[in-house]
Amino acid sequence: MNIIEGNQNNFEDLISKGNVLVDFYATWCGPCKMLAPELEQIKDKVQIIKINIDENLELCKRFGVMSVPTLIYFKTSNDFKTNIGFMPKEEILNFIEK
Repeated sequence: MNIIEGNQNNFEDLISKGNVLVDFYATWCGPCKMLAPELEQIKDKVQIIKINIDENLELCKRFGVMSVPTLIYFKTSNDFKTNIGFMPKEEILNFIEK
């Protein structure tokens, strides 16, 4: 699967099917840059949506994103969990499987 750049306009459609990992990131964020290759390694296991926080403030407010990177895994569009900070791919996989 490709990693998709999401925004406020397409967000609901992107998460509607569930099994989606959303990466709230910033281009200036060091840990976000470290996380990017980890996400590339798991993109065949889960759909990944990247949300630039500087361009999508309403989504950040909606989900309480105050630090980056913030990962939110949507099992369904209404059932989600959040993790803040860098994680290696093994931890990301554990996060989405539990």
